[in-house]
Amino acid sequence: PFGLCLFDPDWHQGVVGIVASRIKERLNRPVIAFAADGDNTLKGSARSVAGVHIRDALEAIAARHVGLLNKFGGHAMAAGLSLERARFDEFRAAFDHEVRRHLSAEDLRGTILSDGPLESADLGLDLARELRGAGPWGQGFPEPIFDGEFEVVSSRVVGETHMKLSLRAGGATQAVDAIAFNAVDYWPKGAKRVRLAYKLDVNWFRGLETAQLIVEYAEAG
Repeated sequence: PFGLCLFDPDWHQGVVGIVASRIKERLNRPVIAFAADGDNTLKGSARSVAGVHIRDALEAIAARHVGLLNKFGGHAMAAGLSLERARFDEFRAAFDHEVRRHLSAEDLRGTILSDGPLESADLGLDLARELRGAGPWGQGFPEPIFDGEFEVVSSRVVGETHMKLSLRAGGATQAVDAIAFNAVDYWPKGAKRVRLAYKLDVNWFRGLETAQLIVEYAEAG
């Protein structure tokens, strides 16, 4: 499906926003995750991608399918809604149909826009601090993302789903720390070299300040 609707009776209403966000990032398409609200009603949390104004999409569905949605509200990238549990499959089909009006199969592949590579000498605290101080970043003013190839010096799983890494850029003598959140499933296991899209940030740990790469995408180099 182009627009994905998910429901699990074990999900709590407090986590469906996180579920929708993570799956949206992985699959690059609008996602709505639902939790039960009593015996007969579902509450959903929606997250969208560029090209689909999610509140407007819900409004279009409500106009075409009168009574399908109990209520909804939100903005371009996130929204909330409720509907009758018995009409979940009907809504799922309507949502996919609406998303297909705005996205093509090519759009679902996803594109990462990079600000280019950094020299190995720039992968340090000075630039990381400058970038941290240049914010705040947000919608319409995104944090810079860089790309490059790195040697994997070491890697390990932390917190069950994250990858903690030590990487060395070409021509560098010292390694730089990196973290890839929720990356266990997609990390190129066994790769000695990787190509990354990443953010450069400052990490504080036990009173020590260091530069750290925040990995947004990885593939074997």
